[in-house]
Amino acid sequence: MNYQRINIVGSSGSGKSTAGKVIAKKLRYPYVELDEIHWKPNWTESTEEELSFNLKRSLEGESWVLDGNYSRTVPIKWKRVQLVVWLDFPYWLILCQVFSRTIRRSVTKETLWAGNRESLGKAFFSRDSIIWWCLSNLRKVRRQYLAAMSDPGLGHIRFVRIRSRRELANFVAALGQQSD
Repeated sequence: MNYQRINIVGSSGSGKSTAGKVIAKKLRYPYVELDEIHWKPNWTESTEEELSFNLKRSLEGESWVLDGNYSRTVPIKWKRVQLVVWLDFPYWLILCQVFSRTIRRSVTKETLWAGNRESLGKAFFSRDSIIWWCLSNLRKVRRQYLAAMSDPGLGHIRFVRIRSRRELANFVAALGQQSD
C-alpha cells in the first residue's frame, strides 16, 4: 500500500518538521505544518474554531504529509490519515536537538510562523520556555502514542515507531518502494 496521508508526530525537538519536509518532497505530496496553522503573530494561538477550520481545509486533498501533535486535532487529522510516523528518539538526542535548534533560531533571528521569532530569554527563562515544555512533556508524549498504537478505534492507521536517526533514514529510503 502506498500511503497518501501521513502524520509525523513526536515530542518537541524530535525533528518532525525536518522529517515531514523530506518525506513530502520524496513522495511529491503537499507538506502541512501544524505550527503554521496554529500560531498567529506575537505567539498568539489560534482559537479552536480557527485551528479546526484551517486544518480541515489543509487536509482536503487526497495526499499530504502533516507534521505536528496538538492532541485536540486528532479527531480531524486522524480521521483520514493512513500512516502515523512517531519519532521516538532517546531523551538525550531530543534535548540536544531542541537546545541547538533554539539557540540557532534565537541567534539568527529566524522568522517562524506568522512572523514570530524565538528568543534566548523566552527559551530559557520563561514559563513559556520550549525547552521546559520539551522536558516536562517527553514522558506524556510517549504514553500518548503507546496508547494510540493499541487503540482498536484507530485500527485504520498504521503506526511506525522510529527510535533512531538511522531507522528514520532507512524508513524514508524505503518509502514509495514497498507494497504492504
